[in-house]
Amino acid sequence: MAITTALLIVQWNLAAIQPILYLWSLFMAVSVAIIAHNHNHVPIWRSRFLNILTDYWLTLFYGFPAFGWIPTHNKNHHHLNNKKGDYTLTYRISEKNNIFTLLSYPSISSYFQQKPIAKYLKTLWRSNRPRFYLAASQYLVLGLYYAVAIFVLNWKKAVLFIVIPHQVSLFSVLIFNYVQHVHTDEESAYNHARNFVGLINLALFNNGYHTIHHEAPGIHWSQTPAAQKEIEHLIDPSLNERSFWWYMLRVYLLAPFNSRFGSVSKRLERINAHPPARDSVTAGARQDAR
Repeated sequence: MAITTALLIVQWNLAAIQPILYLWSLFMAVSVAIIAHNHNHVPIWRSRFLNILTDYWLTLFYGFPAFGWIPTHNKNHHHLNNKKGDYTLTYRISEKNNIFTLLSYPSISSYFQQKPIAKYLKTLWRSNRPRFYLAASQYLVLGLYYAVAIFVLNWKKAVLFIVIPHQVSLFSVLIFNYVQHVHTDEESAYNHARNFVGLINLALFNNGYHTIHHEAPGIHWSQTPAAQKEIEHLIDPSLNERSFWWYMLRVYLLAPFNSRFGSVSKRLERINAHPPARDSVTAGARQDAR
């Protein structure tokens, strides 16, 4: 977070954009999304006051109020884990996994996640006003940040160094959620998530170990590799990808030309192997017709 903040300050005060610094800041924007996620599960500080300050800090660099993880992620996604009712469903529009479903997913998912956020705020308003004011103040702080940067300081720099990194942050975390759940089996005990066990974990706080995250969301991110290893033998090997980038290249760029590079839906395999029972109402109507 300190590096991300410093990059913003340095770039804002440079006379011209520096490509290396800018690319670095975009990568750090992705890191901020992962930090926001981790902080939501296991707060960084023991002090409640410092955690609240960190919520504001994350909000300014993540591009959305940090409390938003609670109703959409903790109370919904972790409870349903890509089952019906999960606002982040990967198969809401299509059972396919291709470049079109990948790129459309962030917008679709974001749209449906607004409902639980609004409901959560209404609940806080009725039952916990202090927490409501804390949540609402994150919107206020983010709004003031945009207003000052765009209308008072420099709107061009605001777009380059604030708005675009925010969109990268928000877009990337939804892309991660998509690839970690698409074509997995939401009803399976251990095949409900895809894992990326390569070098990406060194850069993004072990975010690739996703099965164990759903099994034990309360453990610190530094403990997930060891915990994942304990259940690795229970996970279908095809859901343990060595490289995030090879997966992205293979599934979304090569598969349209050669189907062997595509992913196989564990969800559809389960459905096809165990088709739902015939509708009893339809069956009864047919019996009456006889």
